Amino acid sequence: MTSPGLFLSFEGIDGAGKSTHITQLVAQLRERGRQVVHTREPGGTTLAESLRALVLHEPMDALTEALLVFAARRDHLQQVIEPALARGDVVISDRFTDATFAYQGAGRGFDTAILGQLEQWVQGGEHGIRQPDITVLFEVPPTVAAERLAAAREADRFEALPLAFFERVAAGYAARAVAAPERFVRINGNQAPEAVWTDLHTALTARGL
Repeated sequence: MTSPGLFLSFEGIDGAGKSTHITQLVAQLRERGRQVVHTREPGGTTLAESLRALVLHEPMDALTEALLVFAARRDHLQQVIEPALARGDVVISDRFTDATFAYQGAGRGFDTAILGQLEQWVQGGEHGIRQPDITVLFEVPPTVAAERLAAAREADRFEALPLAFFERVAAGYAARAVAAPERFVRINGNQAPEAVWTDLHTALTARGL
């Protein structure tokens, strides 16, 4: 009998530093013999990656953003996430639905009731709404995240938004974490990378990973 899979998402504002630690965790789990699917949102499938490019680089309003992100998520769930979990794999996604509530909801000020309806349509099933088993939230001051991004790469359409936008996004993430404390692991990302990794490893070990 196949053991149940495990679904983890990593969240945080742009520049929070989560991507480095995702790569490290994926490598560690594979060394321990786990089958790991490393993916991202928007993205993860050919269709979803095409929609990602539109969301990140083409001007549009918040409703259009949300519809494209949830369309990408639907394909991602059907083609990648659900099959992997059915096989008993560990799925680690760089962002999932919390990002939509943080960016389009809190950041853009879009109606979260509509986002909630889209969440039910796209992620709903016989066992309820599909959510990650564990969501790791990297928390850093938006000013620190902005400095990291400026030094790292040319900004996309979201990364180029003003600091006030990311302050709202960070507050949106914090509200999601407070609403679902059993799912969230909150990590102080404003530390040396080694300290962040230690905190992450300790927290996930406590969750049985």
